[in-house]
Amino acid sequence: QVQLVESGGGLVQAGGSLRLSCEVSGRTFSPYALGWFRQGPGKEREFVIAITRNGVTTVDADSVKGRFTISRDNAKNTVYLQMNSLKPEDTAVYYCAAGNTMMVRTTTPNYWGQGTQVTVSS
Repeated sequence: QVQLVESGGGLVQAGGSLRLSCEVSGRTFSPYALGWFRQGPGKEREFVIAITRNGVTTVDADSVKGRFTISRDNAKNTVYLQMNSLKPEDTAVYYCAAGNTMMVRTTTPNYWGQGTQVTVSS
């Protein structure tokens, strides 16, 4: 059974930074792509950013470009989301996702984490 476990969420003031982590565990599974989606209050879940096993990055949310970066440690089967210059509108539950294809806005990942809350105060 594959499990994705996120960590690193919390409360931060606008302009601050947070780093989310997501470790993939369970059987022998090295996902082609790891990524992050988010769901803000009253909003649908949206794709944010993803990275393939060989480091190709896709970013969909225009609002995070230049502020969020993704990295991956294949040896640890872990993906990281560095979020800088956070804004109140970044407040959301952030979900880690794993899949066998490159992730874009319309992708439905194969596996999901349970989500971690990020709250940005003004």
